[in-house]
Amino acid sequence: MIITTLAAKAQLMESFVHTGEIGIGIGAGHYFGDLNPSARLNRPKTAVGLFFRKQISNYISLRVFGEYTMLGYSDRYSENPIQRRRNLSFNNNIWELGLSGDFNFFRFQPGFEGFEFTPYIGLGISAFSYDPYAFLNGEKYMLRTLGTEGQGSALYPNRTIYNPIGISIPFSFGVKYALNTRTNFFAEIIYRFTNTDYLDDVSGASFAPDAFQPLPDGSPSPGFLLQDRSYETGSSIGIKGRQRGNSLKKDAFATLKLGLSFNLQTYRCPTN
Repeated sequence: MIITTLAAKAQLMESFVHTGEIGIGIGAGHYFGDLNPSARLNRPKTAVGLFFRKQISNYISLRVFGEYTMLGYSDRYSENPIQRRRNLSFNNNIWELGLSGDFNFFRFQPGFEGFEFTPYIGLGISAFSYDPYAFLNGEKYMLRTLGTEGQGSALYPNRTIYNPIGISIPFSFGVKYALNTRTNFFAEIIYRFTNTDYLDDVSGASFAPDAFQPLPDGSPSPGFLLQDRSYETGSSIGIKGRQRGNSLKKDAFATLKLGLSFNLQTYRCPTN
């Protein structure tokens, strides 16, 4: 009787095939880079994501995802007095499209007792758009086109304006639980290693105050005022030749999301 029961359960599980999921999540994103070198988690911002997951086997799946993440930070949040004197800040809207391979630690079969929960990990590649901006006297300025480190200036021909499209390697860890045969709850962390050092518009290039011409009325240009804001905290430290950031380490960002996914299932005849 025990063998017959187990065989019947196995045959039923084989009949209903979990083919994938469509999901949505919402949570928080955080930035790590030249303005946050100690990786403090003190300024999270909004993150939203959608995904489609195709189950290849009981343990391996392929996921296509799209996400929006808002990032931002300021030197004023630092415990380092030199950073607080530097006084730089930024915000950024990240739009991302990626592909990831996921691995379930346990077999996941919604609707069958003992198979409704699994942790999972994933590794993939994504492309994202970014365009950092900051506010000066209540007005919003896009920093990339201002060339705050001399990019695009004839005085610095080797400093080109950076590309607004970046590539990342997202590493994910999550858990999911089947609430019923159709719906799952999940929690997920994705950390992204990027190929850019300009999520924050700050890299290792030296200050370049001579790259900015004054306005026709003789007042300083927005680029000049935003490339070095230490004048707001004391005397200016933005002299030519002084490092503005650390170019040896690329910027990164992470998201933590909670959400729901909806199962895609099909039926097949069990083996004889």
